[in-house]
Amino acid sequence: MTEIAEIINKARAADRVSVRDIIDHCFSDFFELHGDRQFTDDEAIVGGIARFKGQAVSVIGIQKGHNLAENLATNFGQPSPNGYRKALRLMKQAEKFGRPLITFINTAGAYPGIEAEERGQGEAIARNLFEMSDLKVPIIAVITGEGGSGGALALAVANKVIMLENAVYSVLSPEGFATILWKDGKRRDEAAELMKITADHLLEMEVVDAVIKEETLFENLSASLEQALTELSEMTVDELVEQRYQRFRKY
Repeated sequence: MTEIAEIINKARAADRVSVRDIIDHCFSDFFELHGDRQFTDDEAIVGGIARFKGQAVSVIGIQKGHNLAENLATNFGQPSPNGYRKALRLMKQAEKFGRPLITFINTAGAYPGIEAEERGQGEAIARNLFEMSDLKVPIIAVITGEGGSGGALALAVANKVIMLENAVYSVLSPEGFATILWKDGKRRDEAAELMKITADHLLEMEVVDAVIKEETLFENLSASLEQALTELSEMTVDELVEQRYQRFRKY
């Protein structure tokens, strides 16, 4: 098995660290908030208020399950429009109360079903991109497993983007890329090499700011988040928004 194949398999593994695992180990006093105030609560999106090193923050993440029952409940980590609207509600709440926003992303992509399209999946993702670009608080995004397409980016318009070392981040899956390019999804690993979707590649291209080693994961992640929050706390609101804008223009 090639190195990139191992990374992809680790990113997709059933025992991959989840946002709830991270909240339990890295945050305190987590108070979960539910619902998009329009239709329903999407369990693929976990969000609420917590403390990090004593500082109040808002935490939002995409949840995958560790077993079939959990995956069915969270739709295998594929958020619906209601999930993205729930996330946006919590983002705007963070802005209202001046809390830094930390997001955790692990999704193959947004849910592509008919009901999601009927409820405005594309609009929900686009609205998040638009609103996040102008939020008046620091935003840190962490790619913990798969970061797939607009479904990931809808939580990743951030001032700082961090990746775990065995995560991947791309505009589409390598299987999809291989199917489009060669009509052969089995050429996944070859496609992934061309796409440069691993943490080291993306750090080199300055798409991400830091890569977290997964040995002693929670300690390393906490240290990286603390450093990022310290750096962003020194910036004015206008500087935060402009830095975020310039970051994504550069992509």
